[in-house]
Amino acid sequence: MPPITRLLPRKQLTSLKPTPPTRYLTTSSIRPTRQIKTQPLISPRTHPTRTSTSTLQTRSRSYHSSLHPSLPPHAYTNSQIAILEASLSHVPTHGFTHASLTLGARDAGFLDVSVQLFPRGEFDLILFYLASRRGLLRAKAESEDFFREFATKNGIDASSLEGKEKVDVKIKMLILERLRMNDNIRDQWSDALAQMSLLGNIPLSIAELHALSNDILNLAGDESVDASWYTRRAAVGAIYASAEVVMTRDTTGDMSETAEFVERRFEDRDILSKKVEVIGQCFSFWGNTVLGVGRSYGLKV
Repeated sequence: MPPITRLLPRKQLTSLKPTPPTRYLTTSSIRPTRQIKTQPLISPRTHPTRTSTSTLQTRSRSYHSSLHPSLPPHAYTNSQIAILEASLSHVPTHGFTHASLTLGARDAGFLDVSVQLFPRGEFDLILFYLASRRGLLRAKAESEDFFREFATKNGIDASSLEGKEKVDVKIKMLILERLRMNDNIRDQWSDALAQMSLLGNIPLSIAELHALSNDILNLAGDESVDASWYTRRAAVGAIYASAEVVMTRDTTGDMSETAEFVERRFEDRDILSKKVEVIGQCFSFWGNTVLGVGRSYGLKV
């Protein structure tokens, strides 16, 4: 029999070489060279420590609900306040303009370029004027004899301050007093109203008007907590805003035309409120009548 090497080709001979045995590795035989510390994906919850009721601090609540949007901030730095206060003295002559701001900066000891501190320009001067007059009105009304002195000077019966309509009388006094604060800048106020009516300035203008009407009602002693809380503030704001327009065309020295306009608006408001009350009573009467008829026929209403 011939040898195997002579019958098989060389390639097949190489395939007959024994293959090394397969080594199976187990996980227990693998030793890590470095310890890896894994962090949990979700950190464990830390429960707050309970504190006794004696350590809890009472949190003060504001008058408005947290759901109401807060008013835009009118915070100014000391340098800005100094420039704005000095600029108000130039408003009767130059109006609410860039020139008044420049002159105010000079009077306060600043350079002319300091007016760049006011990103809203002349509108910042208007906002500062409105906020400062509102503060002066609050300071006057909080004095003890303000309403009696106002009634004596304007020929108003002092007994009306103690009657049923005392809140409305005080509201009227506060509106007139606030309008008279504009006496020295009446000729310039039409330009200020034009700037306040610009689209970008309307939100801050309305917010300032709301703040004024809110202060007037609070100072007058209004204690309404129902839906009239909103309607009364809207009515006071509308009366004051329309009176400012009349004031710009008032040529009398004592602003008597503006005072007469405010008086007529309060009379119209009283007439309108009485009509609304009568209409409400009529609807209530007819509603109760319909319910009574339905129940008489056996309807479960």
